[in-house]
Amino acid sequence: MTHKDSHDVAGMRSTLGSPLYADRVPAQDAPVVAALRAAGVVSTGKTNVPELAAGSHTFNPVFGTTTNPYDPTRSAGGSSGGVAAAIAAGIQPAGDGSDMGGSIRTPASFCNLVGLRPSAGRVPLGSSDPWAWISRKGPMARTVADVRLLLEVMGSTDGRPSALVPAPARPVPAGVAAGDLRGLRIGWSADLGLGLPVEKGVLAVAEQAAGRLAGLGADVTTAQPDLRDADEVFATTRAHDFYTGYADLYRDHRDSLKPALRWNLGLGAALTADDHRSATLARARLRRATDAFFAEHDLLVAPAVAVQPFDARLEHPEEIEGEAMHTYLDWMRMATVISATGLPAVSVPVGFDVDGLPVGVQVVGPDGSDELLLAVAAAYELADPQHHHRPRL
Repeated sequence: MTHKDSHDVAGMRSTLGSPLYADRVPAQDAPVVAALRAAGVVSTGKTNVPELAAGSHTFNPVFGTTTNPYDPTRSAGGSSGGVAAAIAAGIQPAGDGSDMGGSIRTPASFCNLVGLRPSAGRVPLGSSDPWAWISRKGPMARTVADVRLLLEVMGSTDGRPSALVPAPARPVPAGVAAGDLRGLRIGWSADLGLGLPVEKGVLAVAEQAAGRLAGLGADVTTAQPDLRDADEVFATTRAHDFYTGYADLYRDHRDSLKPALRWNLGLGAALTADDHRSATLARARLRRATDAFFAEHDLLVAPAVAVQPFDARLEHPEEIEGEAMHTYLDWMRMATVISATGLPAVSVPVGFDVDGLPVGVQVVGPDGSDELLLAVAAAYELADPQHHHRPRL
Protein backbone atom coordinates (compact mmCIF):
# COMPACT_ATOMS: atom_id res chain seq x y z
CA MET A 1 0.00 0.00 0.00
CA THR A 2 1.04 3.56 -0.65
CA HIS A 3 0.09 6.28 1.85
CA LYS A 4 -1.17 9.82 1.52
CA ASP A 5 1.82 12.16 1.48
CA SER A 6 0.47 14.11 4.45
CA HIS A 7 0.71 10.91 6.54
CA ASP A 8 4.26 10.35 7.78
CA VAL A 9 5.98 7.03 7.08
CA ALA A 10 9.18 6.47 9.05
CA GLY A 11 12.25 6.50 6.80
CA MET A 12 10.25 7.50 3.71
CA ARG A 13 10.24 10.98 2.18
CA SER A 14 7.05 12.79 3.22
CA THR A 15 6.69 16.15 1.49
CA LEU A 16 3.09 17.34 1.97
CA GLY A 17 3.43 18.45 -1.66
CA SER A 18 5.53 21.44 -0.56
CA PRO A 19 9.00 22.46 -1.76
CA LEU A 20 9.64 23.52 1.84
CA TYR A 21 9.35 19.86 2.90
CA ALA A 22 10.67 18.27 -0.30
CA ASP A 23 13.51 16.44 1.48
CA ARG A 24 11.82 15.74 4.83
CA VAL A 25 12.21 12.14 6.05
CA PRO A 26 10.33 11.56 9.33
CA ALA A 27 11.61 9.16 11.94
CA GLN A 28 8.17 8.05 13.14
CA ASP A 29 4.98 6.75 11.47
CA ALA A 30 1.80 8.77 11.74
CA PRO A 31 -0.70 6.94 14.00
CA VAL A 32 -2.84 5.83 11.06
CA VAL A 33 0.20 4.45 9.22
CA ALA A 34 1.47 2.78 12.38
CA ALA A 35 -1.88 1.02 12.79
CA LEU A 36 -1.89 -0.17 9.18
CA ARG A 37 1.70 -1.42 9.32
CA ALA A 38 1.05 -3.20 12.63
CA ALA A 39 -1.76 -5.05 10.85
CA GLY A 40 0.61 -6.23 8.13
CA VAL A 41 0.48 -3.53 5.47
CA VAL A 42 3.65 -3.33 3.34
CA SER A 43 4.34 0.36 2.68
CA THR A 44 5.64 0.87 -0.87
CA GLY A 45 5.43 4.63 -1.38
CA LYS A 46 3.47 7.85 -1.00
CA THR A 47 0.57 9.34 -2.97
CA ASN A 48 0.31 12.90 -4.14
CA VAL A 49 -1.51 15.75 -2.37
CA PRO A 50 -2.07 19.46 -3.03
CA GLU A 51 0.47 21.76 -1.43
CA LEU A 52 0.10 21.29 2.35
CA ALA A 53 -2.95 19.14 1.49
CA ALA A 54 -4.98 22.32 0.94
CA GLY A 55 -7.78 22.04 -1.60
CA SER A 56 -9.75 19.42 -3.51
CA HIS A 57 -7.55 19.33 -6.63
CA THR A 58 -4.20 17.53 -6.38
CA PHE A 59 -1.34 19.55 -7.84
CA ASN A 60 1.89 20.91 -6.36
CA PRO A 61 5.36 22.18 -7.38
CA VAL A 62 7.10 18.99 -6.19
CA PHE A 63 5.33 16.23 -8.13
CA GLY A 64 2.96 18.07 -10.48
CA THR A 65 -0.68 17.18 -11.07
CA THR A 66 -2.48 13.93 -10.30
CA THR A 67 -5.15 13.15 -12.89
CA ASN A 68 -8.17 10.90 -13.05
CA PRO A 69 -7.84 7.29 -14.30
CA TYR A 70 -11.31 7.59 -15.86
CA ASP A 71 -10.12 10.55 -17.96
CA PRO A 72 -6.47 11.66 -17.60
CA THR A 73 -7.36 15.20 -18.67
CA ARG A 74 -9.54 15.59 -15.55
CA SER A 75 -8.95 16.14 -11.84
CA ALA A 76 -8.82 13.18 -9.46
CA GLY A 77 -10.02 15.49 -6.68
CA GLY A 78 -8.14 16.12 -3.48
CA SER A 79 -6.60 16.37 -1.13
CA SER A 80 -6.58 12.57 -1.13
CA GLY A 81 -6.41 12.64 -4.93
CA GLY A 82 -3.27 10.55 -5.22
CA VAL A 83 -4.78 7.84 -3.03
CA ALA A 84 -8.00 7.84 -5.05
CA ALA A 85 -6.15 7.64 -8.38
CA ALA A 86 -4.00 4.75 -7.11
CA ILE A 87 -7.05 2.79 -5.98
CA ALA A 88 -9.10 3.50 -9.10
CA ALA A 89 -6.16 2.50 -11.30
CA GLY A 90 -5.83 -0.85 -9.52
CA ILE A 91 -2.46 -0.13 -7.90
CA GLN A 92 -3.93 -1.02 -4.50
CA PRO A 93 -7.39 -2.04 -3.25
CA ALA A 94 -7.75 0.56 -0.51
CA GLY A 95 -5.98 3.51 1.09
CA ASP A 96 -5.70 5.99 3.94
CA GLY A 97 -7.13 9.46 3.35
CA SER A 98 -8.08 12.51 5.37
CA ASP A 99 -11.04 14.86 5.12
CA MET A 100 -11.38 18.40 6.43
CA GLY A 101 -13.46 19.90 3.64
CA GLY A 102 -14.25 16.88 1.47
CA SER A 103 -10.74 15.52 0.95
CA ILE A 104 -12.00 11.92 1.11
CA ARG A 105 -15.51 12.42 -0.27
CA THR A 106 -14.55 14.50 -3.32
CA PRO A 107 -11.82 12.22 -4.74
CA ALA A 108 -13.97 9.18 -3.95
CA SER A 109 -16.80 10.69 -5.99
CA PHE A 110 -14.46 11.73 -8.82
CA CYS A 111 -12.84 8.26 -9.01
CA ASN A 112 -15.85 5.94 -8.51
CA LEU A 113 -14.84 4.89 -5.00
CA VAL A 114 -16.33 4.52 -1.53
CA GLY A 115 -14.84 6.99 0.96
CA LEU A 116 -15.73 7.37 4.63
CA ARG A 117 -15.32 10.48 6.78
CA PRO A 118 -15.75 8.80 10.19
CA SER A 119 -17.24 10.08 13.41
CA ALA A 120 -14.95 12.26 15.52
CA GLY A 121 -12.39 10.24 17.48
CA ARG A 122 -13.02 7.01 15.55
CA VAL A 123 -9.57 7.20 13.90
CA PRO A 124 -6.68 8.92 15.75
CA LEU A 125 -5.52 12.08 13.99
CA GLY A 126 -1.97 12.37 15.28
CA SER A 127 -2.41 16.13 14.98
CA SER A 128 -0.39 18.73 16.85
CA ASP A 129 -3.77 19.75 18.28
CA PRO A 130 -5.39 16.69 19.92
CA TRP A 131 -8.67 18.60 20.24
CA ALA A 132 -8.97 19.34 16.52
CA TRP A 133 -12.44 18.20 15.50
CA ILE A 134 -13.21 19.20 11.92
CA SER A 135 -10.55 17.11 10.15
CA ARG A 136 -10.76 13.29 10.05
CA LYS A 137 -8.63 10.37 8.89
CA GLY A 138 -10.55 7.70 7.04
CA PRO A 139 -10.49 4.89 4.49
CA MET A 140 -11.14 4.79 0.74
CA ALA A 141 -11.65 1.68 -1.40
CA ARG A 142 -13.48 0.28 -4.40
CA THR A 143 -15.92 -1.66 -2.19
CA VAL A 144 -17.71 -1.10 1.09
CA ALA A 145 -16.25 -4.33 2.52
CA ASP A 146 -12.71 -3.01 2.02
CA VAL A 147 -13.62 0.35 3.58
CA ARG A 148 -15.05 -1.47 6.60
CA LEU A 149 -11.90 -3.61 6.92
CA LEU A 150 -9.58 -0.62 6.71
CA LEU A 151 -11.70 1.36 9.20
CA GLU A 152 -11.35 -1.45 11.73
CA VAL A 153 -7.57 -1.39 11.36
CA MET A 154 -7.18 2.40 11.22
CA GLY A 155 -9.34 2.80 14.32
CA SER A 156 -6.83 0.98 16.47
CA THR A 157 -4.40 3.16 18.44
CA ASP A 158 -0.71 3.15 19.21
CA GLY A 159 -0.99 4.88 22.57
CA ARG A 160 -1.60 8.33 21.04
CA PRO A 161 -5.38 8.49 20.76
CA SER A 162 -7.33 11.60 19.94
CA ALA A 163 -8.49 13.72 22.85
CA LEU A 164 -11.96 13.36 21.29
CA VAL A 165 -13.95 10.45 22.72
CA PRO A 166 -15.92 8.66 19.97
CA ALA A 167 -19.69 8.72 20.29
CA PRO A 168 -21.26 5.37 21.19
CA ALA A 169 -21.86 3.25 18.09
CA ARG A 170 -25.48 3.32 16.98
CA PRO A 171 -27.09 -0.07 16.32
CA VAL A 172 -27.83 -1.10 12.75
CA PRO A 173 -31.31 -2.61 12.26
CA ALA A 174 -31.08 -6.24 11.19
CA GLY A 175 -33.06 -5.55 8.03
CA VAL A 176 -30.76 -2.72 6.98
CA ALA A 177 -27.70 -4.88 7.63
CA ALA A 178 -29.25 -7.43 5.24
CA GLY A 179 -29.88 -4.82 2.54
CA ASP A 180 -33.54 -4.11 3.31
CA LEU A 181 -33.97 -0.37 3.84
CA ARG A 182 -37.67 -0.48 4.72
CA GLY A 183 -38.44 1.83 7.59
CA LEU A 184 -35.32 3.93 7.10
CA ARG A 185 -36.16 7.65 6.99
CA ILE A 186 -33.92 9.51 4.54
CA GLY A 187 -33.90 13.22 3.81
CA TRP A 188 -32.78 13.98 0.24
CA SER A 189 -31.42 17.44 -0.55
CA ALA A 190 -30.16 18.65 -3.91
CA ASP A 191 -28.70 21.90 -2.52
CA LEU A 192 -28.51 21.39 1.28
CA GLY A 193 -31.21 24.03 1.62
CA LEU A 194 -28.70 26.77 0.83
CA GLY A 195 -29.29 27.10 -2.90
CA LEU A 196 -25.89 25.57 -3.67
CA PRO A 197 -25.43 25.27 -7.44
CA VAL A 198 -24.93 21.73 -8.79
CA GLU A 199 -24.14 20.83 -12.39
CA LYS A 200 -27.25 19.46 -14.11
CA GLY A 201 -25.50 16.29 -15.22
CA VAL A 202 -24.30 15.53 -11.70
CA LEU A 203 -27.69 16.30 -10.18
CA ALA A 204 -29.49 14.00 -12.61
CA VAL A 205 -27.37 11.00 -11.57
CA ALA A 206 -27.65 11.87 -7.87
CA GLU A 207 -31.44 12.13 -8.10
CA GLN A 208 -31.57 8.70 -9.71
CA ALA A 209 -29.59 7.38 -6.74
CA ALA A 210 -32.14 8.85 -4.31
CA GLY A 211 -34.82 7.06 -6.30
CA ARG A 212 -32.92 3.79 -6.05
CA LEU A 213 -32.73 4.17 -2.26
CA ALA A 214 -36.50 4.56 -2.25
CA GLY A 215 -36.71 1.46 -4.42
CA LEU A 216 -34.77 -0.43 -1.75
CA GLY A 217 -37.53 0.42 0.72
CA ALA A 218 -36.36 3.64 2.34
CA ASP A 219 -38.81 6.46 2.99
CA VAL A 220 -37.12 9.24 1.00
CA THR A 221 -38.44 12.78 1.32
CA THR A 222 -37.01 16.17 0.39
CA ALA A 223 -35.57 17.54 3.63
CA GLN A 224 -32.40 18.82 5.23
CA PRO A 225 -31.30 20.43 8.51
CA ASP A 226 -31.06 24.19 8.87
CA LEU A 227 -27.46 24.59 7.73
CA ARG A 228 -27.27 28.37 7.48
CA ASP A 229 -24.53 28.58 10.14
CA ALA A 230 -22.28 25.98 8.49
CA ASP A 231 -20.29 28.34 6.26
CA GLU A 232 -19.18 30.50 9.18
CA VAL A 233 -18.28 27.48 11.30
CA PHE A 234 -16.21 25.93 8.52
CA ALA A 235 -14.45 29.11 7.44
CA THR A 236 -13.38 30.10 10.96
CA THR A 237 -12.43 26.60 12.09
CA ARG A 238 -10.43 25.88 8.94
CA ALA A 239 -8.59 29.21 9.12
CA HIS A 240 -7.79 28.61 12.79
CA ASP A 241 -6.58 25.03 12.22
CA PHE A 242 -4.46 25.96 9.21
CA TYR A 243 -2.82 28.84 11.06
CA THR A 244 -2.26 26.66 14.13
CA GLY A 245 -0.43 24.14 11.98
CA TYR A 246 1.49 26.43 9.64
CA ALA A 247 1.94 29.82 11.33
CA ASP A 248 5.72 29.45 11.12
CA LEU A 249 5.58 28.95 7.35
CA TYR A 250 3.29 31.94 6.99
CA ARG A 251 5.72 34.03 9.04
CA ASP A 252 9.01 32.85 7.53
CA HIS A 253 8.17 31.55 4.03
CA ARG A 254 5.02 33.38 3.01
CA ASP A 255 6.23 34.16 -0.50
CA SER A 256 7.01 30.48 -1.13
CA LEU A 257 3.38 29.42 -0.58
CA LYS A 258 0.76 29.29 -3.31
CA PRO A 259 -1.58 32.32 -3.25
CA ALA A 260 -4.58 30.31 -2.04
CA LEU A 261 -2.59 29.16 0.98
CA ARG A 262 -1.36 32.67 1.76
CA TRP A 263 -4.96 33.85 1.64
CA ASN A 264 -6.26 31.08 3.89
CA LEU A 265 -3.42 31.44 6.41
CA GLY A 266 -3.95 35.19 6.38
CA LEU A 267 -7.56 34.61 7.43
CA GLY A 268 -6.29 32.55 10.35
CA ALA A 269 -3.76 35.19 11.37
CA ALA A 270 -6.46 37.86 11.39
CA LEU A 271 -9.02 36.00 13.54
CA THR A 272 -10.19 37.89 16.61
CA ALA A 273 -11.77 36.83 19.88
CA ASP A 274 -15.12 38.02 18.52
CA ASP A 275 -14.65 35.83 15.42
CA HIS A 276 -14.07 32.78 17.61
CA ARG A 277 -17.02 33.67 19.84
CA SER A 278 -19.31 34.07 16.84
CA ALA A 279 -18.21 30.75 15.33
CA THR A 280 -18.69 28.98 18.67
CA LEU A 281 -22.25 30.24 18.95
CA ALA A 282 -22.89 29.35 15.31
CA ARG A 283 -21.61 25.83 15.91
CA ALA A 284 -23.98 25.45 18.87
CA ARG A 285 -26.92 26.53 16.71
CA LEU A 286 -25.80 24.17 13.96
CA ARG A 287 -25.64 21.26 16.41
CA ARG A 288 -29.17 21.98 17.63
CA ALA A 289 -30.36 22.06 14.03
CA THR A 290 -28.78 18.71 13.12
CA ASP A 291 -30.04 17.13 16.36
CA ALA A 292 -33.56 18.25 15.45
CA PHE A 293 -33.21 16.86 11.93
CA PHE A 294 -31.93 13.46 13.07
CA ALA A 295 -34.74 13.21 15.61
CA GLU A 296 -37.06 12.94 12.60
CA HIS A 297 -34.74 11.32 10.02
CA ASP A 298 -32.15 8.55 10.10
CA LEU A 299 -29.93 9.87 7.32
CA LEU A 300 -29.32 12.79 4.98
CA VAL A 301 -28.39 12.17 1.32
CA ALA A 302 -27.02 14.82 -1.05
CA PRO A 303 -24.61 15.06 -3.99
CA ALA A 304 -21.05 14.46 -2.80
CA VAL A 305 -19.63 17.08 -5.17
CA ALA A 306 -21.33 19.84 -7.13
CA VAL A 307 -19.35 19.28 -10.34
CA GLN A 308 -18.05 16.48 -12.53
CA PRO A 309 -14.27 15.90 -12.52
CA PHE A 310 -13.02 19.14 -14.08
CA ASP A 311 -10.16 20.12 -16.37
CA ALA A 312 -6.98 19.23 -14.47
CA ARG A 313 -5.23 22.34 -15.81
CA LEU A 314 -7.49 24.54 -13.70
CA GLU A 315 -6.73 25.38 -10.07
CA HIS A 316 -10.42 24.95 -9.29
CA PRO A 317 -13.78 25.30 -11.10
CA GLU A 318 -14.36 28.95 -11.88
CA GLU A 319 -18.15 28.73 -12.06
CA ILE A 320 -20.99 26.27 -11.42
CA GLU A 321 -24.19 26.68 -13.43
CA GLY A 322 -23.30 30.32 -14.07
CA GLU A 323 -22.43 31.14 -10.46
CA ALA A 324 -18.84 32.38 -10.01
CA MET A 325 -16.52 30.54 -7.62
CA HIS A 326 -14.24 33.23 -6.20
CA THR A 327 -11.93 31.16 -3.95
CA TYR A 328 -10.46 27.69 -3.97
CA LEU A 329 -13.00 26.71 -1.29
CA ASP A 330 -16.23 28.04 -2.84
CA TRP A 331 -16.82 25.12 -5.21
CA MET A 332 -16.36 22.65 -2.31
CA ARG A 333 -19.35 23.84 -0.27
CA MET A 334 -21.38 20.66 -0.84
CA ALA A 335 -18.69 18.96 1.28
CA THR A 336 -17.57 21.79 3.59
CA VAL A 337 -21.10 22.48 4.82
CA ILE A 338 -21.33 18.86 6.00
CA SER A 339 -17.83 19.04 7.53
CA ALA A 340 -19.01 21.96 9.67
CA THR A 341 -21.65 19.75 11.30
CA GLY A 342 -18.89 17.45 12.57
CA LEU A 343 -20.96 14.41 11.54
CA PRO A 344 -19.81 11.25 9.71
CA ALA A 345 -20.47 10.87 5.99
CA VAL A 346 -19.75 8.28 3.33
CA SER A 347 -19.36 9.00 -0.38
CA VAL A 348 -20.97 6.24 -2.44
CA PRO A 349 -20.43 5.79 -6.22
CA VAL A 350 -23.84 5.87 -7.93
CA GLY A 351 -23.18 6.11 -11.66
CA PHE A 352 -21.69 8.08 -14.51
CA ASP A 353 -22.77 11.29 -16.21
CA VAL A 354 -23.30 11.77 -19.94
CA ASP A 355 -19.55 12.29 -20.40
CA GLY A 356 -18.78 8.95 -18.76
CA LEU A 357 -17.39 10.54 -15.57
CA PRO A 358 -18.12 9.15 -12.08
CA VAL A 359 -20.72 10.66 -9.76
CA GLY A 360 -21.16 10.00 -6.04
CA VAL A 361 -23.64 10.91 -3.33
CA GLN A 362 -22.80 11.48 0.32
CA VAL A 363 -24.82 9.77 3.02
CA VAL A 364 -24.66 11.66 6.32
CA GLY A 365 -25.70 10.39 9.73
CA PRO A 366 -25.61 11.41 13.40
CA ASP A 367 -22.54 10.83 15.59
CA GLY A 368 -21.71 7.16 15.93
CA SER A 369 -23.64 6.06 12.85
CA ASP A 370 -20.59 4.91 10.89
CA GLU A 371 -21.78 1.29 10.67
CA LEU A 372 -25.25 2.38 9.60
CA LEU A 373 -23.71 4.52 6.84
CA LEU A 374 -21.64 1.56 5.63
CA ALA A 375 -24.66 -0.77 5.79
CA VAL A 376 -26.68 1.58 3.59
CA ALA A 377 -23.72 1.99 1.23
CA ALA A 378 -23.42 -1.81 1.05
CA ALA A 379 -27.12 -2.17 0.25
CA TYR A 380 -26.76 0.35 -2.55
CA GLU A 381 -23.60 -1.35 -3.81
CA LEU A 382 -25.35 -4.73 -3.92
CA ALA A 383 -28.26 -3.28 -5.90
CA ASP A 384 -26.10 -1.16 -8.21
CA PRO A 385 -22.45 -2.32 -8.14
CA GLN A 386 -20.59 0.60 -9.68
CA HIS A 387 -17.15 -0.78 -8.71
CA HIS A 388 -17.37 -3.18 -11.67
CA HIS A 389 -16.98 -0.18 -13.98
CA ARG A 390 -13.20 0.12 -14.07
CA PRO A 391 -11.24 2.73 -16.04
CA ARG A 392 -9.61 1.80 -19.32
CA LEU A 393 -5.94 2.29 -18.64
